[in-house]
Amino acid sequence: MTQPAALEATARIAQELIRFDTTNYGEGRSNGETDAAEYLGEHLAALGLKPQYFDAASGRTTVVARVEGSDRSKPALVVHGHTDVVPADPANWSVDPFGGVIRDGLLWGRGAVDMKNMDAMIITALQDILGTGKQPSRDLVVAFFADEENGGVWGSHYMLREHPEVFAGATEAISEVGGYSVHVNGQRAYLLQTGEKALVWIKLIARGTAAHGSRVIHDNAVTKLAEAVVALGRKDWPIHLTATTRQLVDELARLMGVDPQQVGPEEIVLSTGTAAGFIQASLRTTTNPTLLAAGYKHNVIPDTAEALIDIRTLAGEEDAVLAEVRDLVGDEIEIVVMHRDVGLENTFDGPLVDAMVATLDRHDPGAPVLPYLLSGGTDNKALSQLGITGYGFAPLRLPPELDFPAMFHGVDERVPLDALAFGRRVLGDLLLNY
Repeated sequence: MTQPAALEATARIAQELIRFDTTNYGEGRSNGETDAAEYLGEHLAALGLKPQYFDAASGRTTVVARVEGSDRSKPALVVHGHTDVVPADPANWSVDPFGGVIRDGLLWGRGAVDMKNMDAMIITALQDILGTGKQPSRDLVVAFFADEENGGVWGSHYMLREHPEVFAGATEAISEVGGYSVHVNGQRAYLLQTGEKALVWIKLIARGTAAHGSRVIHDNAVTKLAEAVVALGRKDWPIHLTATTRQLVDELARLMGVDPQQVGPEEIVLSTGTAAGFIQASLRTTTNPTLLAAGYKHNVIPDTAEALIDIRTLAGEEDAVLAEVRDLVGDEIEIVVMHRDVGLENTFDGPLVDAMVATLDRHDPGAPVLPYLLSGGTDNKALSQLGITGYGFAPLRLPPELDFPAMFHGVDERVPLDALAFGRRVLGDLLLNY
């Protein structure tokens, strides 16, 4: 686990970011992002920029800086990341999740992929541009948000509500979970994120009769909740292709050498191997139970039981899905919407898309670039409220054996060192020339 003598700057900054434990437990509980935001702010200031710090609450800091472009007539581009991470149980990891361990040519730790890697790539790409006396073609609004893993309540949504002026003149944005490579039928290709599913986080509440654990109680809150949770967790939602997923499935079929009229969309997606990790969930709604809470003693039947359900729908289907969820869980279960955010879908064309595709081609000639719909969500949801069109573009050239989708919120999260260096070059090229 020895660190290389001369660790490339992107890997070193990502490593140091991982060592800030910015765990976000959700519902307002967090270790906070201030230290990480100030660390990134120091790097921005060292480039001659003027970082601004915004605290949505104590310890919940977002940092923003504007880079002046050579052509101020062009609309600004928002380049954003987030500094919080989801929890990591050290007992399940083979390394310290907050140690920033270098092993086997990879950087390991919570945030290595989601998304302290891109935070570091943004900094080093700017160093390559500004540190050599160059200017980006247009203004860049560089933002590192707090609280993305909680839907941006104390981060991007706070900024859009309280400080929209920092994004003045911006019409487009780039951030995480796109621009990474997958291997399809032995050929490397890149997935460019042009949209993302809508987000609806709900709480189920079941109520019943509190009683001694030895009694016959049919009005058992835990039993009611369990039945509702199973109904949602086992629900096989139908496939519904959007313009993006239809285009992606057709391109995957072409690369796989199959006829999409003869082979179903899900079969085509699953045939891609690890690439299916994110793509499969983009074909349909998902309703995944994520947390259960009930009771306080082995021999006491509680009168209340609760569960959290993570619902991801296609854009515009939120109300219809909630109505079906209501039918599935039954009238005895209370549904509380904890957080809701929009779905996004952009067409796979236009100057920014063309620039991202061309930039990837310069650095990995001949590799096809495909549009895809992210099954999760990003802070682009909040930016869309200002009319800013967001894409996922955190470019990484990855080895075929790495199950990259499994790294997001997974155990032993890690990213190859050479992929970080590749991302720095590609991102720097885009930011300089677009």
